[in-house]
Amino acid sequence: MGKYYLGIDLGGTDIKVGIINEDYGIVKKHSVPTQAHRSAEEVIADMAAAGKAVAHMAGISENDIEHIGIGVPGAVNSRTNIIIKTPNLGWNNLDFIPIFKKHWDMPVFLGNDADAAALAEVYAGAARDYDNVILLTLGTGVGGGFVFDKKIFTGCGFGTEPGHIIIVVDGEPCGCGARGCLEAYASVTGLIREALRIMAEYPDSLLYKLCDGEFSRVNGRIIFDAVKQGDKAAKIIVDDYVKYLGAGIATLCNALRPQAVILGGGVCEAGEPLFGPLDSIVETMIFKTGDGEIPPIIKAELGNDAGIIGAALFGVGN
Repeated sequence: MGKYYLGIDLGGTDIKVGIINEDYGIVKKHSVPTQAHRSAEEVIADMAAAGKAVAHMAGISENDIEHIGIGVPGAVNSRTNIIIKTPNLGWNNLDFIPIFKKHWDMPVFLGNDADAAALAEVYAGAARDYDNVILLTLGTGVGGGFVFDKKIFTGCGFGTEPGHIIIVVDGEPCGCGARGCLEAYASVTGLIREALRIMAEYPDSLLYKLCDGEFSRVNGRIIFDAVKQGDKAAKIIVDDYVKYLGAGIATLCNALRPQAVILGGGVCEAGEPLFGPLDSIVETMIFKTGDGEIPPIIKAELGNDAGIIGAALFGVGN
């Protein structure tokens, strides 16, 4: 029998669990509601129970699992395994592993969920041909992780926050309290904020029709659909979005020199209207050496499975 690992992706809405084989494929997966209003102890008990349940579903004994990897949505000290802060769960300075081991005494590896996604893409997804990669996730915020020599880079132990590099001094306010962060411009939240601003200047924009005149319905898909149909306002919105995202990517590439940049998140479903101009603008911004290559910008492959696979790999890749 081959090796099996258990990956747990803890989210504010769901606890996703999966059995991963030695080829980094998902054998069986399962999820249960997080019910984040409860105490940490109650949520952690459910995490262990869900892990045992998915092992049973896969026909695997608990003793067949080499280790458990857990990705959490927040800051984790990788040296002490203390969860520093999880905004969506309200956990602060939580010594997680001893609580988990009350319910399942197994080797446990803990890390950030964006780091898990990055590791998964390197071992089993879009970056499987690379050892050194930057991953950015473009959602409500901008998360991400750095993988060097196929291992997660955690800096001084607290992980990295690529979404909070400053790209505009004294720029738009960010949820972190600073101004001008990449997240304030390259998140879907930032994209929609700018869309509403531009729409006010272009009352004849197709965007009004696509959202039925309801600003609350404006989203990334509508904006890129309007670009594909030649809408002037939508093109201005996307051009600005790509400019800021490109500045962030080029800055990270100049500092870290990855082999590839992986982008995840729903906005990436736009395809060529996003990736085409993004490639061009990064090429104009990046520092070039005589024999250096501009890293390809690639869409992530694993989607919602990345967190499970990457969490399970915490003990394998590190």
